[in-house]
Amino acid sequence: MFTRRNLFGSIAAIAVALAAVPAVADPDAALAALQGNVLSKGPNGEDPSPAADLALSAAEIDQIKAMNATAAIVMHYGGNDWSRAQIEGLKFQFGEMGIEVIAVTDAGFKPEKQVADIETVMAREPDVMVSVPTDPAATAAAYLAVAKAGVKIVFMENTPPGMTVGKDYVSVVSAEALGDEGGQIGLVYHAADFFVTRQRYDAFKATITENYPNIEIIAEQGIGGPDFSGDADKVASAMLTSHSDLDGIWAVWDVPAEGVISAARVAGRDDLIITTIDLGENVAINMAQGGFVKGLGAQRPFDQGVAEAILAGYGLLGKEAPAFVALPALPVSKDNLLDAWQTVYRTEATQNIQKSMN
Repeated sequence: MFTRRNLFGSIAAIAVALAAVPAVADPDAALAALQGNVLSKGPNGEDPSPAADLALSAAEIDQIKAMNATAAIVMHYGGNDWSRAQIEGLKFQFGEMGIEVIAVTDAGFKPEKQVADIETVMAREPDVMVSVPTDPAATAAAYLAVAKAGVKIVFMENTPPGMTVGKDYVSVVSAEALGDEGGQIGLVYHAADFFVTRQRYDAFKATITENYPNIEIIAEQGIGGPDFSGDADKVASAMLTSHSDLDGIWAVWDVPAEGVISAARVAGRDDLIITTIDLGENVAINMAQGGFVKGLGAQRPFDQGVAEAILAGYGLLGKEAPAFVALPALPVSKDNLLDAWQTVYRTEATQNIQKSMN
């Protein structure tokens, strides 16, 4: 029996997919079909290339080691599990290639801070830069200056306007997410010009509209940050006050989802279903406890960091690289939570998560 309660859990893994899918008659079957697939295009319409196809031979790695190259990691935001795992993946693979990481910065989602970070890092003359632009337009000039200085740039998730792949940067890597009773839901999206989060919102909305005619989106509100959890708490509280019969809320990633969880608790809405993207510890604990979060689509940030580091090696060698590299998302529910955490982060689930499962 596919009830409304687990319907929203499956939507977390199906409609979170970053491209519209054909009409869904059986959500479980659709979920199985989506696993391992990447459906979206890159920031400039590029077809995705699998990260699994990236490779450096032993001889190529020896060449890179002989360069004594250095790398800078310039993050948009460092305060969540996704960013930390991404950095760990980069450091691991750079270590395998003999590339020294000389700087890791956190812009706190502030474009002006990221521009300053880039200028500071450039004073150390890195050979490689891996970065997520906070605001593509506001940071474009800074990245163009990096490219003109001969630094090999690999972007995560997003690219600034006016930059050409193969000329100004090596590549961009992204991790893509993946009988019905009716219901009413709200959406909490990221109100910024950020490729991946905008794509998540557009695709989720399109998938619900096209494939779930009995589910109605009755409320939408964007959040700007940098206090994403606090902003989402306020937005979700307003939604629950205005729509007392709301069945579920989708949040654009796990940190805003934490704010939605807080709002649901305060409102006494134990029946609310919350779905999101990204497997952070707090949403994982809630899922393990049988709480509001019934399902989500997890990215693979450690593996993404490994792919980005390999692409940096391509840049140092002058080896042709695919324009857009993508990793498939991992559908997560309570049933596969512990295994999923191991897959995503290359380590066992935290003690807090394991205890919550019991």
